[in-house]
Amino acid sequence: MSKPVVFVHTNEQQLLGALLSAYSFRKFSRRPDDFEVRIVELEKTPQLYGREGQRYLRMGRMATWHNDDLQSFTPLRMMAPQLMGFQGRAVMTDPDVFSVGGDIMDLLTCDMGGKALLARNLPPEKGGGAGRFASSVMVLDCARLADWRWDEQVEAMFAGRLDYKAWIQLRDIDPERIGDLPEVWNSFDKLEDDTRLLHMTERLTQPWKTGLPIDFNMNFQSLGGRLRRWLRERGLLGARRRFQPHPDPRQERFFFDLLKECLDNGVVSEAFLRRSVQARDVRPDAFDLLAGLGYRARSPA
Repeated sequence: MSKPVVFVHTNEQQLLGALLSAYSFRKFSRRPDDFEVRIVELEKTPQLYGREGQRYLRMGRMATWHNDDLQSFTPLRMMAPQLMGFQGRAVMTDPDVFSVGGDIMDLLTCDMGGKALLARNLPPEKGGGAGRFASSVMVLDCARLADWRWDEQVEAMFAGRLDYKAWIQLRDIDPERIGDLPEVWNSFDKLEDDTRLLHMTERLTQPWKTGLPIDFNMNFQSLGGRLRRWLRERGLLGARRRFQPHPDPRQERFFFDLLKECLDNGVVSEAFLRRSVQARDVRPDAFDLLAGLGYRARSPA
């Protein structure tokens, strides 16, 4: 029998996070050789990457697809069953999800109670409600998801037959097929004693982006006046929009401790990190923060 697989989906902008995410799953597992970790990259997925500038259905309206949006990887969440040949067990996660002590094998081997997938219910502050789920971390019984024909679903989204928002919130799936994933396995920006997987879901405060110009697109034409005013008051509309410091210094420290470890172990190269800084995918003071943790750069800036 083939090993279960953890998929981390990403685009080029979030590849550093994906590499650290993948490393964290192995680091905190008691059985790291019992599963595979695969990174699924937008740029290597022509069915989606080739859609630049095309129109797709989102929240009931046709929007324009842009590969350089910070979260353009999101439709890849639904790809795992097809990649698995509709067999076996898989976990799919966002690139900003990190193990902080949870053993991913506990998910890969858990009793799913006959459900096709496990996902966390979306809380109200994240746009949640009845029948809306966070697909950012999913445990998947791929044999029970033979209807997830990803190529066909992408085609339907661009043809205006499948709404992006409903798709990623699993609204089109019979809730009876979905089991509950405990919050500790997809903890939205909360690092607590029982947290297993930390999800740095608030794009504005991702700790590796602090101070950089915001590079995610929002469909401002669909926003209400109150929300537009809220964004404008906080400097989040217009050309000067910037990523903000993370409100929890422990989470910033966790990320850069993990990055230092990945540099020390060769999981991430200095050359890659410098390219990411130059591309403004990573904050410009990343090496200064690493130096404060005792990291000595091996090559000049």
